[in-house]
Amino acid sequence: MSNHTNFLVIISDEHRKDAMGCAGHPIVKTPNLDALAARGTIYDAAYTPSPMCVPTRAALAAGDWVHKTGNWDSATPYTGHPRSWMGQLRDAGREVVSIGKLHFRSGEDDNGFSEEILPMHVVGGVGWAVGLLRENPPPYDSAAELAGDVGVGPSTYTDYDLAITDAAEAWLADPARQEHPWAAFVSLVSPHYPLTCPEEWSALYDPADMDLPVGYGQDIPDHPELRNIKDFFHYDDYFDEQKMREAKVAYYGLTSFMDDCVGRVLKALEESGQLENTVVLYVSDHGDMMGDQGFWTKQVMYEASAGVPMIAAGPGVPAGHRVATCTNLVDIAATAREACAVPEDDASAELPGMSLRNIANAPDDLDRTGFSEYHDGGSKTGTFMLRWGHWKYVHYVGHSPQLFDLNTDPHEQVNRAVDGVNDPEVRAALIEGERRLREICDPEDINARAFADQRLKIAELGGEEACRTAFVFNHTPTPVEQAELNRQKDTH
Repeated sequence: MSNHTNFLVIISDEHRKDAMGCAGHPIVKTPNLDALAARGTIYDAAYTPSPMCVPTRAALAAGDWVHKTGNWDSATPYTGHPRSWMGQLRDAGREVVSIGKLHFRSGEDDNGFSEEILPMHVVGGVGWAVGLLRENPPPYDSAAELAGDVGVGPSTYTDYDLAITDAAEAWLADPARQEHPWAAFVSLVSPHYPLTCPEEWSALYDPADMDLPVGYGQDIPDHPELRNIKDFFHYDDYFDEQKMREAKVAYYGLTSFMDDCVGRVLKALEESGQLENTVVLYVSDHGDMMGDQGFWTKQVMYEASAGVPMIAAGPGVPAGHRVATCTNLVDIAATAREACAVPEDDASAELPGMSLRNIANAPDDLDRTGFSEYHDGGSKTGTFMLRWGHWKYVHYVGHSPQLFDLNTDPHEQVNRAVDGVNDPEVRAALIEGERRLREICDPEDINARAFADQRLKIAELGGEEACRTAFVFNHTPTPVEQAELNRQKDTH
């Protein structure tokens, strides 16, 4: 066994934080994540920087908030700036590889890796341009696809995940891994839609046994910005109860399929003799509402969307431990530097992240702020989430806030903000939520900047009509699909 510490991040896509056995879920089967948690630490209050893929992955790479990186939306992907933690590790002499989905602009940018294996980047180096049209949103014609794709069988995404897993196994088994310290970012796509699940995994679940979504059959929460999101991403229009149950079977099946891929990667790590000297971190980029409160996919600040699963294990990480301190995907950058003994430079010392190993070894800090923001498709104003202790405050620029007491209302069905004038405890929490927000950023200024940058991007792409028609898709093509699309284009 080598005497250096390696760093392995395994990231899934769209895995909600409660959908694991180790998180107490009564239905979902995740034996490999449960085993990882048993030998490590679960972070119960982990959040995404933004409940959308592209802005989050830029924030994860940079170790900074979305309003600092300026990667506001799904058409503003990471371009290698600001410098990534991967680049810092690589420049310090470490091999740093990605295997699988990145959702950056292009492999031609210096994203910080020594090598990108089977990378998936955004479509055409642009991404989802429709999301830029927040002031004048077109109808979202792809909404029917989510329900339409529900079914049993392989998909291009599950095929891609199997290829990613094969590649990760081969990379870890290579004797060259023993010679020098390394870091790897293994990025799976499941359980991201399409909600088409291979039969082996969907057979684990029965539609009749599925749990009903939170607030099932009720109207969505009464808030103008949530109505904007719901009117744009109107997925729920296409789900009756049977289709909803089948969708849950597919989602839970895809989660178990993803768990199996994780197990294979961890088994390859163990068989290579490097388990004991590798810090392993499992996370997802955001969650999925799965019909809760009338929403599907992400984009909102409820726990199922803005919360993420987060498990760490390996040297320096306490076993069988749970952390209540708020953590975030921006903490991964600080964790990488700390675990790999790469010193902070002036730029990284200013970043908001903290090492997750250090957090796990310290007493819970219920005063640390959880934070997320959203400036992407379907939204007509900037949304900011703040969490501390049992309070969760959601700030909508130009609209009234939401406030939830997660101790008494874990499913976030009672907006306590409406009690603000009468309840001194609620009034104090609302004031504290806004104080914490303004300590991080000026929400009105950030909102104005996001819209201004998006107007420039719309112009750069050729105007609103070009954004409506040029890059329309429900989910990003895999590298195999993209190669075929390119081939077809070249032959016409």
